[in-house]
Amino acid sequence: MAFTLLAPRTIMVGGGLVAEIAGLLGKFGLSRPLVVSDPNLVSLGLVQRCLDPLVRAGLHPAVFSETVSEPPDTVVEAGVAVLRRGNYDCLIGFGGGSPIDIAKAMSILATGPDGTKMRAFKAPFPADKGALPIIAIPTTAGTGSETTKNTIITDAERGEKMVIAGLGAVPLAAIVDFELTYSLPPRTTADTGVDAFSHALESLVSRRSNPFSDGLALRAMELIGPNLRTAYHEPNNAPAREAMALGATIAGISFSNSSVALVHGMSRPIGAHFHVPHGLSNAMLLPEITRYGLASARARYAEAARRAGFSSSSDDAVAAVALADGLAALNVELAVPTPRAYGIDPVAWEQKLDLMADQAIASGSPGNNPLVPEKAEIIALYRKLYAAG
Repeated sequence: MAFTLLAPRTIMVGGGLVAEIAGLLGKFGLSRPLVVSDPNLVSLGLVQRCLDPLVRAGLHPAVFSETVSEPPDTVVEAGVAVLRRGNYDCLIGFGGGSPIDIAKAMSILATGPDGTKMRAFKAPFPADKGALPIIAIPTTAGTGSETTKNTIITDAERGEKMVIAGLGAVPLAAIVDFELTYSLPPRTTADTGVDAFSHALESLVSRRSNPFSDGLALRAMELIGPNLRTAYHEPNNAPAREAMALGATIAGISFSNSSVALVHGMSRPIGAHFHVPHGLSNAMLLPEITRYGLASARARYAEAARRAGFSSSSDDAVAAVALADGLAALNVELAVPTPRAYGIDPVAWEQKLDLMADQAIASGSPGNNPLVPEKAEIIALYRKLYAAG
């Protein structure tokens, strides 16, 4: 078996470590950062946890905070315009998956001449060049973007979520400080937590898994499975928050070195067409898509159930079913809505099914699933998801 391993050069993990950001930059000879964040983190003052240590070190960081959820290419273009007007030597993605993804996309897009569109770098194009190194500081425990070779950007003109993947998207370094997640609202804690679990699970059952990614996926599920509920119900529980942050990061390294599968393939079109946050659309899909593939990777699904605490049975068939049932029960406890309960119009949903199925297949992710669906099966799964509630 041959495979390639990718990860940041440095990952700092621990409470309060965001205070070490200036020292981290110094190790790499960097001193002119542009911090990419979002308006909410600016208004809450959380971004100051990153800016203040830089200022105390005598640096003069600038902030680009136009990031929005499910970021479109137009925001990336605006960020690159800011980048080109300044004399920056690095980008710091500070926030959830969206600011980190925007920072990655800005670095990649800035390698092209003025007027280049983000779609020029869409997979399978190898986006291996970045204009500036990226330092990633997540404030959620879910996307794993701080460790991955991927960034997800919506083509605003075409209504398509694009996967951009390559060495240009791999951060130079990451700081995983679980204390930054204390202020997350329950909805975000739930959705990003299930997202992280889906990364680990899909990495484990993916047709592109390998021994390295397998070990990380299993460890991530051991951390996330017993702690997600606690972090949701007890937001200031330090051990649970720490476990979730570490689990999300480990899951990110895992799937970046294998792949995601059908959940993510079907999730991205939901986000693009109905503006459902990525973690939430993954959570909507995870129980049913897991159940769909059980028979094709029963032993792996069963081991996931045991590691995550959904089953103690030594019978793979029993444990695998317990995983799907347990994920459905988890969605109920975390108040994950169905597409119908989220407010998506049934007519609009039905009208988009053909296009969503095409976009899911085009992403390549469904081809990594243990059971690879035909287009008609994807449409049927979308319909079943909507009919569930």
